Amino acid sequence: AAMVQKYQSPVRVYKHPFELIMAAYERRFPTCPLIPMFVASDTVNEYKSEDEAIHVIERRCKLDIDAPRLLKKIAGVDYVYFVQKNSLNRRERTLHIEAYNETFSNRVIINEHCSYTVHPDNEDWTCFEQSASLDIKSFFGFESTVEKIAMKQYTSNIKKGKEIIEYYLKQLEEEGITFVPRWTPPVACKSESSTSHMRRPVSPAINIPESATKEGLNNKEILNTSSSPSEPTAGTPDDKLDADYIKRYLGDLTPMQESCLIRLRQWLQETHKGKIPKDEHILRFLRARDFNIDKAREILCQSLTWRKQHQVDYILDTWNPPQVLQDYYAGGWHHHDKDGRPLYVLRLGQMDTKGLVRALGEEALLRYVLSINEEGLRRCEENTKVFGRPISSWTCLVDLEGLNMRHLWRPGVKALLRIIEVVEANYPETLGRLLILRAPRVFPVLWTLVSPFIDDNTRKKFLIYAGNDYQGPGGLLDYIDKEIIPDFLGGECMCEVPEGGLVPKSLYRTAEELENEDIKLWTETIYQSASVFKGAPHEVLIQIVDASSVITWDFDVCKGDIVFNIFHSKRAPQPPKKDSLGAHSITSPGGNNVQLIDKVWQLGRDYSMVESPLICKEGESVQGSHVTRWPGFYILQWKFHNMPACATTNLPRVDDVLASLQVSSHKCKVMYYTEVIGSEDFRGSMTSLESSHSGFSQLSAATTSSSQSHSSSMISR
Repeated sequence: AAMVQKYQSPVRVYKHPFELIMAAYERRFPTCPLIPMFVASDTVNEYKSEDEAIHVIERRCKLDIDAPRLLKKIAGVDYVYFVQKNSLNRRERTLHIEAYNETFSNRVIINEHCSYTVHPDNEDWTCFEQSASLDIKSFFGFESTVEKIAMKQYTSNIKKGKEIIEYYLKQLEEEGITFVPRWTPPVACKSESSTSHMRRPVSPAINIPESATKEGLNNKEILNTSSSPSEPTAGTPDDKLDADYIKRYLGDLTPMQESCLIRLRQWLQETHKGKIPKDEHILRFLRARDFNIDKAREILCQSLTWRKQHQVDYILDTWNPPQVLQDYYAGGWHHHDKDGRPLYVLRLGQMDTKGLVRALGEEALLRYVLSINEEGLRRCEENTKVFGRPISSWTCLVDLEGLNMRHLWRPGVKALLRIIEVVEANYPETLGRLLILRAPRVFPVLWTLVSPFIDDNTRKKFLIYAGNDYQGPGGLLDYIDKEIIPDFLGGECMCEVPEGGLVPKSLYRTAEELENEDIKLWTETIYQSASVFKGAPHEVLIQIVDASSVITWDFDVCKGDIVFNIFHSKRAPQPPKKDSLGAHSITSPGGNNVQLIDKVWQLGRDYSMVESPLICKEGESVQGSHVTRWPGFYILQWKFHNMPACATTNLPRVDDVLASLQVSSHKCKVMYYTEVIGSEDFRGSMTSLESSHSGFSQLSAATTSSSQSHSSSMISR
């Protein structure tokens, strides 16, 4: 099986002019003592332009790969040959390097591309980038061994690349060479006033403050603090990660880990127009899946859809926790631990979980926990700036003093498990350490209920102390400074965390009241929520006056599969009748459900379809637009999607039988937002919508762009 490995480097910045870097680079040839495996190189081809601005040189390089003897014997070679073609353009100040293997080229394909270019913000600095791919077709049954060797050799060379340039820069300096003049065009005859050829004077090195240069190539990343912290700043395609920035803000990553981060980030920029999570958050998902890029991408995309559905990006700014929570939820942020991680203190034993669930319902409790996690992300970012090193997780101290059987109340445990599950899925790798203090005798029971829901990586971070063990050696003082140990644990620090206590029964709410609250939480946003049933689609009317307007839509399928249609009709549909007999009572609970298309209307006579139907699966986000051709009435319709019956046999499939048993399977839920834009306002953004389904070509069959209507719907999974 062919395996393709890809590598993409961050940008490495040398604070030296291009010409000096070239002088250092040239010293690597014909051989380089710092790269022992680089045994020899011969020039095969060379071309110089007359004005010497262009210099192309092709070399054949001989490498002594560090591989087991046995493998070399089987392969029948001692050396591996590569062809390297360097194209230097002194006028543009660029060097492009392309390399590929000549040995075993029918079994293994290696391609590498590197470039040295001038730093976009400072013409006296040089940027280096490289990318490569390795495709092993076959290798005498040793494909995976060869892959491992190649990857190991390659990553060690990446690390060396920078050292080598710096080594030769130092050598040049020792020889007194610290400046290499830029290329200038040869002077032509005098008459041609020399101004056209005058090389503009080299501007002196601009003194960019040290702090700014560390922040990444374009200081968008950091300097964009004006937007609220919960709004990830969207990246632009030219926005690349720089090696110094990674080290300072994200941590020490291996070359392959850097490559995974850069590739996943690039993929997000191409496919998820709009909001892209911050680099440190993308990295958390990669860490949670051991840098398996496909697995990380999957959980990250699910999390992005979830964030959008629950409007999590706005939770800190827009949601005020109910008073009951502020009074009785015994948790809060409290300084930081010895590693600079934000510290969250939870006095679980003092908390009346049953009372909170009864007074608030699960939804509000979950929402509160989410706001705590969002605040945690914000504090990590803050501490990263303050402590001058990457801090990407927080420490949680849970005091179980007072834990009793009330805490094992089933609905409370169920709420806790759901909360743990949501947090595990959407805030991976955020818990640096969990200190559980004063664990009582019932604790093991609770632990056996909870631990299966907790990720192994997370579980390794738990430290559990019974009774007063936390005061002894290996206890709290190892992790938290003495000055900030809270008073209730015998420390001297006043801790602002609420005491908790029993929630008065008078605050309890009935299940119905809570049910209505939950629906309110969903619709607090600009999105409308609708239910779709078998035989009862949801329809929205849009009246168009100006023929060439643009109808835009954005919806998430929260539950079930649906078919989305858009129709046009010259006459207005009758306003939906409220059914006094309540025959439609099935549709009343749970969001709105409106039918506008009259049962007696015929498609093609009374109304027409202006877009091909789009089938949307559960969990998908769809965005699209339709340029209207006629005035009149447009109807957007979300309809229940019937699974096609199995064609080959008439026997019911197990799935179908199960589905028909679950009444809920006949109900779908959609969150939608629509807007009409005048065509003149839309021209600019038309192209951006058209291109929205880049990267989803396999789906583009589902989205027809008929030449008449210019529609595009994008589905992001």
